[in-house]
Amino acid sequence: LGEYTLTAYCPCARCCGKDDGITATGTLAAEGRTIAVDPRVIPYGSHVLLIFPDGTQHTYIAEDCGGGISGNRIDVFFSDHETARVFGVQSAMAYLTKEDAT
Repeated sequence: LGEYTLTAYCPCARCCGKDDGITATGTLAAEGRTIAVDPRVIPYGSHVLLIFPDGTQHTYIAEDCGGGISGNRIDVFFSDHETARVFGVQSAMAYLTKEDAT
């Protein structure tokens, strides 16, 4: 997919405008699993491998979207606001995993 700008969000009203943690696909958002994507670029349900500049890798599932998420931007879900704030803005290379290649 290429290089993406990453931001972070949590289930609070400041981040989401609501506080129920329910994603655009109807799942309950989970830290370490949920990302918000532009579904025109990354389809919902896609497994996305993010590789950070320090070599850290993690696979997430595209389960959500947001008003500010378009193009090459991904919002990573965290369970609390402070952790999301500390994450800040980062960049990573994004890849669809083999499960989604079919």
